[in-house]
Amino acid sequence: MREHFLHCADALDGLLKRGEIYLAWFEGESSDFMRFNKTAVRQAGRVEQRYLDLRLIHGARQASARTTLTGEAGAERAALSTMIERLRTALPTLQDDPYLLYATDVQRSDGIRPGHLARPAEILDQILDAAGNADLVGIYAGGPICRGFASSLGSRCWHEAQSFNFDFSLHLDRDKAVKASYAGLDWDGAAVRSRIDGALAQLELLRRPARSLAAGRYRSYLAPVAVAEIMQVLAWDGFSIKALRTQQSALARLADGAVLHRSVNITENSAGGIAAGFQQDGFAKPDRTTLIAGGRLHSPLVSPRSAKEFGMAANGANAAEAPESIDMAAGELSVSEVLRELGAGIYVNNLWYLNYSDRPAGRITGMTRFATFWVEGGEIVAPLNVMRFDESLYRMLGANLVGLTRERQIVIDAQSYGGRSVVSQRLPGALIDDFPLTL
Repeated sequence: MREHFLHCADALDGLLKRGEIYLAWFEGESSDFMRFNKTAVRQAGRVEQRYLDLRLIHGARQASARTTLTGEAGAERAALSTMIERLRTALPTLQDDPYLLYATDVQRSDGIRPGHLARPAEILDQILDAAGNADLVGIYAGGPICRGFASSLGSRCWHEAQSFNFDFSLHLDRDKAVKASYAGLDWDGAAVRSRIDGALAQLELLRRPARSLAAGRYRSYLAPVAVAEIMQVLAWDGFSIKALRTQQSALARLADGAVLHRSVNITENSAGGIAAGFQQDGFAKPDRTTLIAGGRLHSPLVSPRSAKEFGMAANGANAAEAPESIDMAAGELSVSEVLRELGAGIYVNNLWYLNYSDRPAGRITGMTRFATFWVEGGEIVAPLNVMRFDESLYRMLGANLVGLTRERQIVIDAQSYGGRSVVSQRLPGALIDDFPLTL
């Protein structure tokens, strides 16, 4: 894919007229996938796709288009030429873009993050063997994801990361199920067996009569995947400088001096994720950008457009100013001690349907999902029926945060609409006091 992209960039260089600049963004993948239902493969195959986003710039005006790349050199050059002509025709009808900013220095990079994936047949055997007679539903997708940036100014940047994501559920009956995932760069048969064994153990607990709790505040443990759901909502404008400046961020109070728990340290760990180390305007990302340090807002994400609007320096953020590689520092609580430290309370594996209930106040609402359990005397005693929560980030990650686990889990976004996601998170579990269940 790399050579294909570079050939396209070279072809574009010869299609420009005086005063024109192009920016090209490449997205590609070669993914093996398997869909499971009732512990059998219902669909399997390989997806290979390549897209090119092209922006033509003249002065302060820009126009953009996207095309699917076929790999047929003659047809592709003709398609790129047609794109340039159409964008060139559109430019005079457009207004100047006051916030247009792109990298004018020449960027060169060739980053490959190798992973070690087993053959699909071997992965399949390991999954089916570990699941046994359980009703497993899910999807495995793995292989290289590629990104590229090129410009007529001479920039050529390439990124390739080998990764996988196995997102699955084990079902008992009706709404009784355990949801889990296993993701990363290096496939480990023992690790996936351990993940499935843990889900099977919780599935057995779901056979016990379920309890319903009265609305109230309970000591609760949120597993890393549940924390990931909260982080996913927080990533929606939470760390954006534009959202902070316009008071649209759920973390606006942090900018005004409020604090979270001192153990909350969150970075955009570009060097440790699977997203590219550069963005669509050609700017390189720092290896690490500290977002929250010691519970205090540190460095918001600043896109090139916001940098131009607010007179700041861009720090490699994408256009949405959303983190792609969240890394939340570990705490001091061992996972093996969670139930004992919880004492009497709620063990939450998953959350879903999350949204803001009061964004300026940092309040998030959502539902518990699948395997949520009531704990007494440091032991799981019963599954819980689904309930809604509504709580402020400033309480969950602030005054009511008891501790974070030493062990962390990699969670890769399982979204594959249009292509596999490169958004990843490395997160601990969180023990929280007075977590409110509302109904």
